Amino acid sequence: MVEPPLLILASLADGDKHGYAMMTDIETFAGVRLGPGTLYGAITRLEQRGFIRPVGGDPRRRPYRLTAEGKRYLQGQLADLEQVVKVGLRRTRPA
Repeated sequence: MVEPPLLILASLADGDKHGYAMMTDIETFAGVRLGPGTLYGAITRLEQRGFIRPVGGDPRRRPYRLTAEGKRYLQGQLADLEQVVKVGLRRTRPA
C-alpha cells in the first residue's frame, strides 16, 4: 500500500484541495479510504516539512497547495516507486 503522505501529495498535484476533496480524490484514483485522523495527521506533517501549504479559505474547509519542494519530493518518490514496479513486473512475468 502507498503511504498516506504520498497519496495526499499526488492528489494535490492536480490542484488545490481541502481535506474532504482529497479524501474523495484519493479514494477514486487509489481505491484507498483515508480516515480523518490519518488524513489530517499526514497533512500536518507535510505542512511542517514544507511540502504543502494552506491557501486561505474557511478554516473548516481550508484548501492546501503543493509547494515546489513538495512537487520535487513527490517526483523523486514516484521515480523510486516506478523502478520498483518495473523490476517487480519483470520478475513476475510468466516464463
